[in-house]
Amino acid sequence: MNSKQPPFRGLLFKIKQSRMSAIARSKVKDLLEMKAGENVLAKGWVRTKRGNKEIAFIALNDGSTIKNIQIVVNKNENTEPILARISTGACIAVEGRLVESVGSGQNVEIQAEKVTVYGECDPMRYPLQKKDTSFEYLRSVAHMRPRTNTFGAVLRLRSQMAYAIHNYFHNKGFTYLNTPLITASDCEGAGQMFQVTTLNLNNVPKNKKGEPDFSKDFFGKQTSLTVSGQLEGELGATALGEIYTFGPTFRAENSNTPRHLAEFWMIEPEMAFYDINDNMNLAEDFIKHLVKYALENCWDDVKFLNDRYDNELIDRLRSVTETDFVRLEYTEGIKILEEAINKGVQFEYPVYWGVDLQSEHERYLVEKHFRKPVILTGYPKEIKAFYMKQDEGGKTVRAMDVLFPKIGEIIGGSERESDLGKLEARIDELGMSRKNLEWYIDTRRFGSCPHSGFGLGFERLLLFITGMQNIRDVIPFPRTPKNAEY
Repeated sequence: MNSKQPPFRGLLFKIKQSRMSAIARSKVKDLLEMKAGENVLAKGWVRTKRGNKEIAFIALNDGSTIKNIQIVVNKNENTEPILARISTGACIAVEGRLVESVGSGQNVEIQAEKVTVYGECDPMRYPLQKKDTSFEYLRSVAHMRPRTNTFGAVLRLRSQMAYAIHNYFHNKGFTYLNTPLITASDCEGAGQMFQVTTLNLNNVPKNKKGEPDFSKDFFGKQTSLTVSGQLEGELGATALGEIYTFGPTFRAENSNTPRHLAEFWMIEPEMAFYDINDNMNLAEDFIKHLVKYALENCWDDVKFLNDRYDNELIDRLRSVTETDFVRLEYTEGIKILEEAINKGVQFEYPVYWGVDLQSEHERYLVEKHFRKPVILTGYPKEIKAFYMKQDEGGKTVRAMDVLFPKIGEIIGGSERESDLGKLEARIDELGMSRKNLEWYIDTRRFGSCPHSGFGLGFERLLLFITGMQNIRDVIPFPRTPKNAEY
């Protein structure tokens, strides 16, 4: 019997190994919800490794949750060579038994039986050290920052908010419309657009006026990256009733501020038969839905950001879902700001009727005067876009801006001008070229209808949801002046 025992043990070991390798990988998020007693397989990246002469403790994270799962490895002559290869940042697989944790902070942990190193990490060169690092530094290593707890939380929230947006409009019967990224029209009329061309920049063909001859370009005309999908969205709304777009937009605005990006994402619903009041109601309901969704479905990440960076974040989010937004005319808002100045409040930028309000003005109304979100309406025609519906008298337009604490403007929209004559007059008044807008004007020539819409900057929403201070920190790879890495 004894002479046969070693081969028999070897056979048992092979069977055990075969069974272990057949275990399906479980995500850390799911492992933390499981009961002890099962054989499991986890894969991820090492957050920390510590221990004593007998035991090593490895904190493992796979990106599925802000939380780590603790791996316990008994030190012996077989495990020491493997443990020596493991440091913060290394990628490993762990097979073992899920057991009750004797330490605080987690209910279960993995008693490791086999550890495989997929990728080692040089601790001397790894850019994410244990010590706290600045957001400015992390932007310089944006390819690595998703591995940090903070940016893991931000990116999971970004994904969840994208789902919540699609889910909201789907449940309301809206049609998801894909509008073009390459366009020949300037929605805002500001001209701050990135050019799209295949012309040889070292030998640009010229026309008789000495200007670039775009007839020889790829599209046969001058084209740019879109600043908004709104105009095309209006085409969809006047055929399908209610549509929304959700995609990247581009602004060639040389602004190096914490609130501006050259490439960002926009959600733009357009609705036939909505007036300005319907528009405001939808905007308020929409954003309340998104904030409530974050609180109910992303609690661990929101709480982490609240505890780590902004201990008023959760209270601020809850306050939005529990209060009615103020509806305020622009003219009344100017009066409130002027009264504040008379009482000693100082603003960097001037306040007068006709001025385009700055963030400091918007935040005063929201954070100091009303202490709740504000929807500002009835803006002067001269500071708003050509497509906004004019009020009686033609001095103001039916615009609306939703103003939030810490952010200022988070949504901008309006009832659209449905009167053909007024729309054409405004285009001419602004000296805009009608050449690339005739298709848009046709919606007013053929079966014009009352309609409205708005745009929500996705990154500005995320600033509010996460409590982050800089818009560069809520998008994976920020595009700003002089910066287009990766």
